[in-house]
Amino acid sequence: MKLLEGKTAIITGGSRGIGKGIVEVFAKHGANVAFTYNSSAAPAEALAEELSKSGIKAKAYKSDASSFDQSQELAAAVLEDFGSIDILVNNAGITKDNLLMRMSEDDFDNVIEVNLKSVFNMTKAVQRTMLKQRKGSIINMSSIVGVKGNAGQTNYAASKAGIIGFSKSVALELGSRDIRSNVIAPGFIETEMTGKLDEATVQQWRDGIPLKRGGSPEDIANACVFLASDLSSYITGQVINVDGGMLT
Repeated sequence: MKLLEGKTAIITGGSRGIGKGIVEVFAKHGANVAFTYNSSAAPAEALAEELSKSGIKAKAYKSDASSFDQSQELAAAVLEDFGSIDILVNNAGITKDNLLMRMSEDDFDNVIEVNLKSVFNMTKAVQRTMLKQRKGSIINMSSIVGVKGNAGQTNYAASKAGIIGFSKSVALELGSRDIRSNVIAPGFIETEMTGKLDEATVQQWRDGIPLKRGGSPEDIANACVFLASDLSSYITGQVINVDGGMLT
């Protein structure tokens, strides 16, 4: 059963890691996918080409979600190319970890801009279209760090906690037009980024998780499919921790 048949989704930061997993699983469920990348054009174009073979429409766009103007331009381009915007997944994000005493102002500002302001930019960019359609699902990627904090990540935690407050407010503002806004808070997800860490450290993390494993991008993508589909039509303003029980 294809849960997203005929729906159009925008996914920011969709060319690798969790974002790529979401793009692939959405396509598998019949969604037409517009996804953004920031620097690596070749893998993004290859992904779009590959997914197009399965009969859905897929297109990669070079766009910086932390830019208000580029976000507006992206939404306009997707609307023109696809005809509707039914789902927005705000997934673009960076880390610049350091203890507060060593963190530069630039590292703080940069993480807030890319992780948090991008959610404002993109939500604002698709809002008018979703209001006209009187339907839409917005899914914002936070982190369990945004729920509980983490030493050495004050900037990242602040950005991810901000996403939760923003999403709950949007749920209250847009609920009467059947536009839903929810948050996913991933735990330890194994991607190419974590692949660079030494195995002993990774194993230590796995051991501390009740399910005794790291999550996969597909685990996050499946939760996104649920929130994007009509299966969750009465769910808005919620935070779903996808963390193997870390915060239990």
